[in-house]
Amino acid sequence: MQLHQLAYFVAVAETRHFTRAAQRMHVAQPSLSQQVRSLEQELGAPLFNRARGNISLTAAGETLLPLARRILTDTETARQRVHELLDLRHGTVRLGATPSLCTGFLPDVLRLFHQRYPGIRLLVEEGGSRDLVHDLAGGDLDLALIILPLQSSDPALVTSPLIRESLVLVTSRDEPPVVTGRPLYVSDLRDRPLVMFRRGYDLREATVSACREAGFEPIFAIEGGEMDAVLGFVAAGLGSAVIPSMVARRLGMRVTPFSPPGLQRTIGLARRRDVEPTRAAVELQRALWEYLRDAATTNNLPDGTRLLRDPESDAPPGVASPGDPQPGVASPGVASPGVASPGVASPGVAPPGDPQPGVAPPGVAGDLVVPAADCPSSAGQFGGVPVTTGPPGTHSGRPPARPW
Repeated sequence: MQLHQLAYFVAVAETRHFTRAAQRMHVAQPSLSQQVRSLEQELGAPLFNRARGNISLTAAGETLLPLARRILTDTETARQRVHELLDLRHGTVRLGATPSLCTGFLPDVLRLFHQRYPGIRLLVEEGGSRDLVHDLAGGDLDLALIILPLQSSDPALVTSPLIRESLVLVTSRDEPPVVTGRPLYVSDLRDRPLVMFRRGYDLREATVSACREAGFEPIFAIEGGEMDAVLGFVAAGLGSAVIPSMVARRLGMRVTPFSPPGLQRTIGLARRRDVEPTRAAVELQRALWEYLRDAATTNNLPDGTRLLRDPESDAPPGVASPGDPQPGVASPGVASPGVASPGVASPGVAPPGDPQPGVAPPGVAGDLVVPAADCPSSAGQFGGVPVTTGPPGTHSGRPPARPW
């Protein structure tokens, strides 16, 4: 079995056409067909059902395809590692990210990386978390910034939580305020037309789940758009939308936070466990951690976000992972004199996010509790905090179907 035979097999499997596969591989069609036949003879089983105008995989072909893709990906990784220059003057990093992150802090991270390594080619794939996880597991990406937790556990992937972000409601500035004189609750969306993202979008699932937890099905004024389309529809007055706070801060629309503790989501970094990352990917990971660490230290994280400690300490060598102790900065859950830590009061200093007299907590969105991983659950509570899907006195007392 030879690598070029596997490459020809994968090309035919993906194009379902021998001629188009030969064109993709820049070889003559008879030569490609002969090599596929040789591979089938060596394996002792046909890989394709051949019919005029219809090529499909046999059971043996279905079994071989993911293995062949992984072998070819690992071979390419080995070739890149061998040919990488130690000073990183050449190379490629393939990064996946959700649309909201591509317009959030990612441009600043990539600018930092590009300043250090201008010769490294950056390939950014924008998509939903499910699609990015699929591409990462298939070897098409080196790293991916996704929404945690994963929809299904994949032992081939390792994830590191990075930041927690609030979700907010945006409406056209020409529309009257959604609520006046009181906080916004998910129950206030009951009869409000929403502009909804396409299926497979993390924000769509989060919004629909929150509405169902509040006891109603959301009304869609229009659905099926990507981030830019949804924002355009909202600006045109077609409805409201629930979006990440780091996206809302760059808009000229009316932004309304939800009542604390808020609708929130966890952003994390994912990579393949079974593949050693290239040096360029390691350096991009290093730039990401350094940006988040410095932004947290100088209070320059995007509005409505806070840093989470990486439980796996997955930072590259010599780089403190997000949440690690920094000089003059208290670690999460540990109080230092004169420095407030998240959720822990220091002498004379109120913890960030604690209510101040007559002041609503800044950047806090939502009326669903944060994921249970933050603190132990107890009877009648979710993550130690009552679930609030409506104004005071309407607590459901039950946890949401799943955290985000």
